[in-house]
Amino acid sequence: MLYDSDFRLEEGFEISPRFRRTIEERLARLESDAQWDEAQIARLVNSDHIRRQRRLVAAERAEALRMRIFLERSRTREKQELGTRD
Repeated sequence: MLYDSDFRLEEGFEISPRFRRTIEERLARLESDAQWDEAQIARLVNSDHIRRQRRLVAAERAEALRMRIFLERSRTREKQELGTRD
């Protein structure tokens, strides 16, 4: 059976409020770390260190983008009544 990839992306995900907060916190840390790590490049002298630092920044930004896209495609499940998790 063939799947229409656009249809699957439009479906999205339903996530808990707690999981959304966790992802948002991780996203903020990644973006902050990427800024700090990029600022450190000016202090480096060795070309190999500079290259690795740039790759680190690129990886952090790519992961942050992946998480942001995930959040944009997901919706937060309504809070559940007392006595349930979340």
